[in-house]
Amino acid sequence: QVDLVESGGGSVQAGGSLRLSCVVSRNPARSACMAWVRQPPGNEREAVAVIDRDGSANYADSVKGRFTISKDNAKNTLYLEMNGLKLEDSAMYYCADDPWGCTLINGSPSLVYTSYRRWGQGTQVTVSS
Repeated sequence: QVDLVESGGGSVQAGGSLRLSCVVSRNPARSACMAWVRQPPGNEREAVAVIDRDGSANYADSVKGRFTISKDNAKNTLYLEMNGLKLEDSAMYYCADDPWGCTLINGSPSLVYTSYRRWGQGTQVTVSS
């Protein structure tokens, strides 16, 4: 059984937008810290956006100003609004969570040092020219 279920991926032209969703179908209380992590073909996973239980967020430099992470606690859903998509944004996008909350570095949730415990199965985003 998959606890995190992503949707919203697809094919889009460069400059376009997509909104990804991740529903926490089981034990939503464990999703104290949530993140979007992407993996381009042949490359390692990269966390691009993270949000802590208090709503504080952090972004990878590669997506800052273009992507927005948010969550709706009433719906147990995490979102990633992606605007100004670039070819290099093409990847499988996963949502992940940490029940202990985000690891903080200088008071901000860390993309790299947070230990993600649960993962979804991913949703594919393909950006074309």
